[in-house]
Amino acid sequence: MIASLRAACLPVLSAVALYVALTLPAVAVTAPEMPDPVEFTLDNGLHVVVIEDQRAPVVTQMVWYRVGSADDPVGLSGMAHYVEHLMFMATETREEGTFDATLRAQGARYNAFTSYDFTAYYQRLAVDRLEMAMELEADRMANLRIDLSTWERERSVILEERGQVLESNPQRVLAEQMRAALFRHHPYGIHPLGWRHEMERLDAESAEAFYRQHYAPNNAILIVAGAVQADDVREMAERHFGPIPANTTLVPRERLAEPPQLAERRIILHDPRVAQPSLMRMYLAPARRAGDQAEAAAFQVLAMLLGGSAHTAVLPRQLVRDQGIAVSAWAGYQGTALDHGTFSMGLVPAEGRDLQQAEDALDAVLADFIENGVDGDQLERAQVQMRAWAIYGLDDLESRANWIGSALTTGLTLQDDLDWIDTLLAVTEDEIIAAAQALDRRASVTGWLMPEAEGEQS
Repeated sequence: MIASLRAACLPVLSAVALYVALTLPAVAVTAPEMPDPVEFTLDNGLHVVVIEDQRAPVVTQMVWYRVGSADDPVGLSGMAHYVEHLMFMATETREEGTFDATLRAQGARYNAFTSYDFTAYYQRLAVDRLEMAMELEADRMANLRIDLSTWERERSVILEERGQVLESNPQRVLAEQMRAALFRHHPYGIHPLGWRHEMERLDAESAEAFYRQHYAPNNAILIVAGAVQADDVREMAERHFGPIPANTTLVPRERLAEPPQLAERRIILHDPRVAQPSLMRMYLAPARRAGDQAEAAAFQVLAMLLGGSAHTAVLPRQLVRDQGIAVSAWAGYQGTALDHGTFSMGLVPAEGRDLQQAEDALDAVLADFIENGVDGDQLERAQVQMRAWAIYGLDDLESRANWIGSALTTGLTLQDDLDWIDTLLAVTEDEIIAAAQALDRRASVTGWLMPEAEGEQS
C-alpha cells in the first residue's frame, strides 16, 4: 500500500529519468501540444489543479496534504505515515476494507506515500470513474473513523515495514544514521517511517488528534490529470469536497530551526551483511524558493554534471574510468523541500582500494572541478538533455502531477513548477562553481559502510 521510502527520497529528477536523459543523443525534441494546467481554489480553501490531456480516456486523481513526517508530534515519530495507513480504513459511512474493494472492482491502480513535507494519495482509473474516486477521497478527508478500525494491527504493519524497507538494508540504515547526524535539531533528521521505539507508542487517540488537526480542505491540494476539462472538475470538486468545512484552527507549519553548523561529522557503520564497502557524503544545501529558484537550480545542474551519467559525468569519468579508484560514483541534489535541501555524493571503491583512498580521491576531483571550472561542452549537452527530459516528462501524467504536488506542498507555486526547466537552462558556469564552493564540510556528514570489523561478534 505504501511507498514511504520512495517518496522520502523523491528527487527533482529521478535517477532513471536523469540517466536516460543524459545518455540520449543530443537531438531536437518537440514538446507535445497540451494546455497549461489550470488552478483554482474552492471556498473552503481546497486548492485544485487540473492537467488536461485528452490522448487516452484515463485520469489520475491525487490529493496532497501539507503535512509530513517533519510535522510529527515530538516523541511520536512515524505518525504521519501511520495516519496514511489508517486513511484506508473505516469512515462514518464505510466499513474497513470498502475503500480498497471499491477501487479494485473498478480496475483502479491506487496507492499513497508519506515524505517529510507531505502525504499524498492517488488513483489512476478510467475517466468515467473519476466521480466515484473523488467521492471516496472526500469521504475519508472528512469522515475517517480510526476507532472503528483495526489500528493496532496497522501499527504492527508499519513496524514490519520499517524492518523490511529500512532495517534490512545496511545502505538505508547508514543513510538514516547520517541524516540524524546532519540535522541536529530539525525534524528532517528523522526518517518518515519513524524511530521504532516511538512507533510502538502510536495509538488510536493520538492518530485521531493528528488527523483532525491536519486533514482538511484548506490544508490540501487536489490534482486531476487526464482526459478531463477544468470546468467539469470544478463542478465535481464543488459537489464532493465543497461541503467539507475548512479547519479554522489550522496553524502555519513551524518546525524547530537548525542551528549554525560548525563541525563536520563522520559515521562509520559495520554490518556483517555488507559485501562491498561504500562511502557517502551528505551536505546541507539550499531548497527551492518561490519566485527565486536560481540558487537551487545551480545545485541541481551541479549534481547532473558531477554524477548524472555513468558515462560522461565528472565523478564516474574520473574516479571509475580514468583512475580506477571506484567501480561506481554518483552525486544527487534534493531541493524540493519546505526548509532545507541536501546535496550528496558517494562511491563504491574498487578492489584493493580502501575507503580513505577513495574519499581522498573524491575530494581531489571536487577540488579540481572547482579550480578548473565547468566543461562548456558538457554543460551544453546537459542543457539539451534537460530540455528533452522535461518534454518527455509531459507524456507521463503521473510524473507531472507528482512534480506539481511536491512543489505546491513545499511552498512553491504552480508558476515556479512551470518555470523550473527554464531556470535550469539559464544556470551559468559561474553559478555552478559557486554552488560547488558552497558545499561546506562543516555542514556535512561523511558515512563509511563497512563489513563487520575484525573480531566483532555477529
